[in-house]
Amino acid sequence: MGIRLMLAVFGLFLAVQWVSGQVMTIDEKVRNLNDLVHRNPILKLNMDRWKTFVRQQPRNYSIFVMFTALTPGVNCPICRPAYEEFQIVANSHRYSNPDHKGVYFALVDYEDAPQVFQQMNLNTAPVVYHFSAELSGKKKPDHMDFQRHGYDADAIGRFIADMTEVQIRVLRPPNYAAPVVIGLLVCLVLGFLYMKRNNLEFLYNKTSWGIICLIITFVFLSGQMWNHIRGPPFIMTNPQTRESTFIHGSTQFQLVAETYIVMGVYAVITFGFILLNDAAAIDVSSLTGGKKKQPNTIAAMSPSAMAALGLGLVFVFFSLLLSIFRAKYRGYPYSLLFS
Repeated sequence: MGIRLMLAVFGLFLAVQWVSGQVMTIDEKVRNLNDLVHRNPILKLNMDRWKTFVRQQPRNYSIFVMFTALTPGVNCPICRPAYEEFQIVANSHRYSNPDHKGVYFALVDYEDAPQVFQQMNLNTAPVVYHFSAELSGKKKPDHMDFQRHGYDADAIGRFIADMTEVQIRVLRPPNYAAPVVIGLLVCLVLGFLYMKRNNLEFLYNKTSWGIICLIITFVFLSGQMWNHIRGPPFIMTNPQTRESTFIHGSTQFQLVAETYIVMGVYAVITFGFILLNDAAAIDVSSLTGGKKKQPNTIAAMSPSAMAALGLGLVFVFFSLLLSIFRAKYRGYPYSLLFS
């Protein structure tokens, strides 16, 4: 009986020694992390690396992990652009802070480690979590709300600064496409003006300048600048029902298709007001005894028909604009034709 007890105690001692030998020390973890992120600033995590560098203690560093699904078959339209912005932040941190300052970046792709998604109870992507050095096993990690803050590099940098007080100066790679396109456009315009140098009366055409001003107004009203800054997807598709969404149901986000719809609605409403204005101009000229002014839109229509068409377009499409507004701002009480 004594021999069995001694063997059991000795086996337990060996098991404890084996387990303690498997757990890395802080210095070993930091050294291995520095070696892994030497070439690629974003560490790709599988199940073993997840347990070693994220879940296991001790840990004296903060690690920001993006959970995403980059496989084309998963149909995640914002995963790729969000990952590119996350990569810009990681590269900027490496260039500005070569010693890392206790902050690391990691990536978990659903195809590589679905078990990690199950452990975190995640069914959406992308999302960024912050695992701090003081994080215990019971406390949940902090996560970044992309719906509220966006997923651009500047927003991710602000989230990192709030969590760790490490300021990251975002350094974007140079983009030569925009200057080249602008240069070509300027050359095209100058060449066109040179060819028409003997006939430049079109520069004094009020209708042409009015159309240009309207196009610029529609672009800014529809939110194209927001698209340029945030880079949203064109449409969103529900992976369960496979239904496409053109209008995002949140006040903090919009889709590219949504801006085109709003731009078209504003254009039709403006066209309706132009019809009303031309019909009124014809009626005023006839009442004052002057020469009837021909409308700039549809010359063959009578003033009453133009007024009816213009009023109908304004009423119907303004109702549609209100319905889009109600879809994004829940609880808005007013509507016309469409609920």
